[in-house]
Amino acid sequence: MWVILVSLRLDIRRHWRSLTVLALLVGLAGATVMAALAGARRGASTQERLNARTLPATAMILANTPGFDWRPIRALPEVEASSTFVVDYTMSSEGVPVESTGFPYTDDAFTHTFEKPVIFKGRLYDPARADEAVVTRKFVSHYHKGIGDTVVLILATPKEIAQQRGSGPDGAFTGPRVTVHIVGVGETSSRWGGVDQPGGTGGLQPSPGLYTHYRENIVGAQGARTMNYINALVRLRGDEAAIQQLRNDITRVTGRSDIEVTNLAEQQRREQHHIAFESRCLAAFAAAAFVAALFLVGQAIVRYAAASTEELRTLRALGMTPRQAIATAAAGPAIVGLAGAGLGVVGAVFASRWLPFGTAGLMEPSPGVSADWVVLGPGLAVVTLLVAAGAAGAAWLALSAARRGGVARRSTVAVAVARRGLPVPIVVGTRFALESGRGRTAVPVRPALVGAVMGVLGIVAAFTFSHGVSDAASNPERFGQTYQVGAFAGINDEDFSPTGKLLSALRDNADVTGVDDARTAVATGPGGKGSVSLWAYSPAPMAIPVVITAGRMAESADEVVLGPQTLAALRTHVGSHVELTGNKGPATYTVTGTGLVPVGPHNGYADGGWVTQHGYDAIFRGFKFHLVLVTLRADARAHDAGTILAKEVAKADPALQNVEFGPPDPLPEVAALREVRVLPIILGLFLALLAVGAVGHALATAVRRRSHDLAVLRALGMTQRQCRWVVVTQSTVLAAIGLIFGVPLGLAVGRSVWRAVADYTPIQYVPPMSVWALLLVGPAALVLANALAAWPGHRAARLRIAHILQAE
Repeated sequence: MWVILVSLRLDIRRHWRSLTVLALLVGLAGATVMAALAGARRGASTQERLNARTLPATAMILANTPGFDWRPIRALPEVEASSTFVVDYTMSSEGVPVESTGFPYTDDAFTHTFEKPVIFKGRLYDPARADEAVVTRKFVSHYHKGIGDTVVLILATPKEIAQQRGSGPDGAFTGPRVTVHIVGVGETSSRWGGVDQPGGTGGLQPSPGLYTHYRENIVGAQGARTMNYINALVRLRGDEAAIQQLRNDITRVTGRSDIEVTNLAEQQRREQHHIAFESRCLAAFAAAAFVAALFLVGQAIVRYAAASTEELRTLRALGMTPRQAIATAAAGPAIVGLAGAGLGVVGAVFASRWLPFGTAGLMEPSPGVSADWVVLGPGLAVVTLLVAAGAAGAAWLALSAARRGGVARRSTVAVAVARRGLPVPIVVGTRFALESGRGRTAVPVRPALVGAVMGVLGIVAAFTFSHGVSDAASNPERFGQTYQVGAFAGINDEDFSPTGKLLSALRDNADVTGVDDARTAVATGPGGKGSVSLWAYSPAPMAIPVVITAGRMAESADEVVLGPQTLAALRTHVGSHVELTGNKGPATYTVTGTGLVPVGPHNGYADGGWVTQHGYDAIFRGFKFHLVLVTLRADARAHDAGTILAKEVAKADPALQNVEFGPPDPLPEVAALREVRVLPIILGLFLALLAVGAVGHALATAVRRRSHDLAVLRALGMTQRQCRWVVVTQSTVLAAIGLIFGVPLGLAVGRSVWRAVADYTPIQYVPPMSVWALLLVGPAALVLANALAAWPGHRAARLRIAHILQAE
């Protein structure tokens, strides 16, 4: 043991710089892998931990009826807690868009009995005050308004509420102006509207005191029929399992079957779907980084341990046993492994303040630094053992190879190059790149070849995947939003303008290529389970495109196309029959396909369904919402296309003066994909670093270990310039091998990963092709490889020939 300790002391004193660099490399790799794994675990449990603190609502009841009596609903035995809110479309604000302001609540059950907010800074508003509010973290970062700042809410007069428009300049509301003070920052709910979303701008939730003090300015005069309805959130005894009983009881106590009950637990599962995807991406990143670190850092550890055996051969001749020699060679790297693992744990804990990311990061109830010892404890042990075992194995192999000698493996490519009579530097450089040699001059070439391939593969795959994300983000059609502008034409069986004249004016417009008279309402699934938002589809000659992912579009009154999430929720499939019930009663449809639908007030792009106009009329009387969706010619799709189209429609018919067109709302799924896109790019750069390390190590090692071969060639007449060309040829061959195998493999891997993401999200899959990456990766790889050859080439040209040959 004392021999090992003395050798370790000498090793540390002589090579402390190299050992320090190795410890930093191990620490960086360990921190990356452990932080990613811990972040994946933390993200996967975010929603569960948030629910435990907030007591979320189970369902949302959308009566959408003026003067609806909620007392019988509150008295139902399955209702544990309830709170009502105003669907308010007649409030504006100064300093922030009104869309960032939450619907006013009418009581303080919300945030006290259930849907308890997580407050990160400040405090919760006083429910008795009209001038207090809480905001989310994204609201603070986007609008730069936090605790102590104010937002002015402009309410409407009762008359303006009845007319659903303002009477002031430019349609401004002229009711009370309420200066609201921000008193807290937190998440105002877990399932309903208050959680920050990727790509969103955050939200402001006013106190229920606003409704108490300004009731007539929020819902209108007493007894007036307005469109500012009061709806409710409920928490049920039995949670989701009691929703069907709630639907039955609402029908019984109200005599109405058309009151929509939204399953918020189902919405939460969709959120968890995105969170799980992000966590799996983070775990996959950790796995890929671990494999890359085995090559990058493992190569350095192996090289250090193998080099140490050269110095131990003298001691072996004096009686040191093989076991002592291996332990001595591995002692230094083992200390490096322990120190690097410790640095990795510290780095992972420090990095946890930025993890998890994406949707999970926005919902995290305990943001900041976190130490997950389920990951960090085993990680500390595994990193230390891997480094020590790798060093011991390398030392054993090096000692065994020194005893065996052996015959060098010949490369078919190198032999072919030699037979063609190419210049000597090219022949020698090709052999250096592809043949390991034997004995003391042996140089491992496979790590360099694999590293070069992996580097090119990683870059091509990363940018191929990134191109898929960019294509999806810039093309709403991939998410089924195939229309460019739309008009909100009516609600609850009441149109705001003559829809027939609007459709006629649009069909006569030269810029319009498709129009859909999109009435939508919510049906109930088989057995009263689940809600399905159905959209009426207008067929050719001016039909809007529809993204069908399987099967075909509905063509007759008894056919339906369902979104992928609805298809899964109803546990049905293409070709089967499904019974859906609307306010006219049930009807049976044949599922002819699965596809994506417009995002509506009560559905996302992947849930709901399409039916024909006759299929819609079979189960619905009237509509919940009425929209007109418009597809435009490619050259008419400007950012102000909606404004231009509104002017042209109003010019065609004065009765359409108040019609407004707007683009589809931004999709949070796009922002979630953008969050994930950074992981493959980071991994690609990490693999590129692996390639640089592997190729640079191969070039430097080849010059050092094969200096005798180069000295002999110099003695036979090779010039200094030809020596440099030997190294340049070696680096070029490594880069060429990396390109030959890495480009097609990277393209295949990038497309496969993007297809898996597209199926999981789900979106329409279009094969991505990053043209610029494919065009630049070749020149970049060759330039980088030759840059790496500069210093080894210089050393090869400056070798002391006489000294080397005399030593041999």
